[in-house]
Amino acid sequence: MAPVQKRALITGITGQDGLYLAELLVGKGYQVFGLIRGQNNPKREMVEQLLPAVELLEGDLGDMTSLVEAVNYCQPDEVYNLAAISFVAFSFKQPEHTGNITGLGALRLLDAIRIVDEGKGRIRYYQASTSELFGKVRETPQTELTPFHPRSPYGVAKAYAHHMTVNYRESYNLHASCGILFNHESPRRGHEFVTRKITSAVARIKLGLQDSISLGNLDSKRDWGFAGDYVRGMWAMLQQDEPDDYVLATGETHSIGEFLDLAFAAVGIEDWKPYVKQDARFMRPAEVDLLHGDPTKAKKVLGWEPEVSFPQLVEMMVENDLQIESTRIPRQFVPPTSLVR
Repeated sequence: MAPVQKRALITGITGQDGLYLAELLVGKGYQVFGLIRGQNNPKREMVEQLLPAVELLEGDLGDMTSLVEAVNYCQPDEVYNLAAISFVAFSFKQPEHTGNITGLGALRLLDAIRIVDEGKGRIRYYQASTSELFGKVRETPQTELTPFHPRSPYGVAKAYAHHMTVNYRESYNLHASCGILFNHESPRRGHEFVTRKITSAVARIKLGLQDSISLGNLDSKRDWGFAGDYVRGMWAMLQQDEPDDYVLATGETHSIGEFLDLAFAAVGIEDWKPYVKQDARFMRPAEVDLLHGDPTKAKKVLGWEPEVSFPQLVEMMVENDLQIESTRIPRQFVPPTSLVR
């Protein structure tokens, strides 16, 4: 007899993680449902084109009724909560909205699962936690036991969601796991994030479409990996007999300056300083200077390993943006010879 097809519900399916995770699950034979907000969501068509096998449902982490209806409709075996107000700078401008969606939204989804599942313990839940929980770090590298000290409304909201997930696991016997993921990027990263902002600008500078890029703190250090690697870890967490929390990271740290080194080198520009300006507008009110994860537990228990290196990641993103920006150049346009590789 053929195995029963598993069903998964993904919130935040329009983001880079949601897209990679949906591709992974479809490839594993899952029936995948994606929750999107709004009737005229501008990203709906993109998801439908990339993932025609995914069924999209309308729902909102700010609306409990829609979440109960979505969970009840698709009767998932697994729920992945990837939706959030995830841009740290924006969270300082709209902290209440961030708390409502990123923090309370997770609570609403957990409660929707509790209501629909009726204590059967059938639905497994993944909560997207973040290295921003550590904020002003107490120790380096950071592990699952490192105390939290978030330094943004986004980080604080994620801390609430993380602790609420643990609380539902302990209170209602819910198979709920948190992935404390360090920075993970890809060609699908939004342009508001510093990595994609850099690679897009580098491509445009290479093609003569842009003169410079303005950034904030160039000394911040992050543990950067590839989003496609990290969704494998998400899935692996929900395949375990017991729920738990795991750090996913590369175990390496690199500064914004190092990212710039590799990005500009990928287009043949060795000295990026003439093209980069520092702008106080892009400085955080409370900076997170260093994030460095220890993925030992994930490697040992989940058998998870990151496969894409930091240099490969940067080159992948630059090459993608070069292709995108090249399509926007009029045929008669000739880039300056000084920038031609």
